[in-house]
Amino acid sequence: MKSYREELWFETKGRRAYINITPKVEAALQRSGVREGLCLVNAMHITASVYINDDEPGLIQDYDDWLEGLAPHAPTSHYRHNNTGEDNGDAHLKRQVMGREVVVAITEGRLDFGPWEQIFYAEFDGRRRKRALIKIIGE
Repeated sequence: MKSYREELWFETKGRRAYINITPKVEAALQRSGVREGLCLVNAMHITASVYINDDEPGLIQDYDDWLEGLAPHAPTSHYRHNNTGEDNGDAHLKRQVMGREVVVAITEGRLDFGPWEQIFYAEFDGRRRKRALIKIIGE
């Protein structure tokens, strides 16, 4: 069995961002040489997420609006976490809702997606360097 590991690095200009990383994951899969197996992609920070959905601008804005409604950034005094000197209590909650990782089957050297599926990195407390892990295992 082969094992391959790669990191993707991000530094978003704003607090929140949604980045389609599917092409980067596909390129890592090609570099891995794995034809049959599994691909894990996970956010390595507790204020970011990796998820799968459609790359449609309206849907991405709907996610952002919905998450901001569930856990608004302001006022920051709403979050006990922010009593530590942080201002990102909302980002931790948004990450919990959106999840930490995705796993995609690899079939015949390709990510085995359903219709319209794409992999996204979601940032909820940006403006600093963060990473996601790609781990590919298989034959």
